[in-house]
Amino acid sequence: MAGVYIIFGVIALASYLVSMTLQNKFKKYSGIALGSGMSGKDIAERMLRDNGIYDVSVVSVEGHLTDHYNPVNRTVNLSRSVYSSQSVAAVAVAAHECGHAVQHAKAYPWLTMRSNLVPLLGVSSKYLSWILLAGILTVQIFPAILFAGIALFSLTTLFSFITLPVEINASQRAVAWLDQRQIVDARTKPAVKDALKWAAMTYIVAALGSLATLIYYILIFLNSQRRN
Repeated sequence: MAGVYIIFGVIALASYLVSMTLQNKFKKYSGIALGSGMSGKDIAERMLRDNGIYDVSVVSVEGHLTDHYNPVNRTVNLSRSVYSSQSVAAVAVAAHECGHAVQHAKAYPWLTMRSNLVPLLGVSSKYLSWILLAGILTVQIFPAILFAGIALFSLTTLFSFITLPVEINASQRAVAWLDQRQIVDARTKPAVKDALKWAAMTYIVAALGSLATLIYYILIFLNSQRRN
């Protein structure tokens, strides 16, 4: 078990460092102008049109780094600092989120898999913490409770790993489109790719953290079975 705690510590430190680096990168690239005069909103709308997508709206939302694509109401949601900004950071984020819209339109398999898991996660997340807590407290008497919690938590871990190719592919689509349309040049393209790389790192750390937690619960369950 000591090894698991060390892994937790390493992942927690990595998560903090990646988060701080991402914040610093975003701040840095928010101060670099794109050059074309296009805002995040302009970039998003043009990328959608170029991919033949006309039923997705681009809207402004509150918060910082709250940008996301919503497949339910078909909206690309950009935070205010991205929506109206003409910076490299805004371009990277806007194009990335439109990458998800393109995935949706083209029925990208990994996105479809992730979307299919969302209803299950929505139900399990309401009770997961309580099931795991009850399972740990009663593992010697009712091991089936912890086993059920582990099964439910494995869905969360699976979701985290399925998210990785979805996010990486969205960034690849973004960079390819920006390059093809010559919206980025030799000066700004490396910055766009760097910003998207560090954004992807947050998902990698989250997936590893979820896996470490799953292993922790499995070890508790196995240790209890050995005692019995």
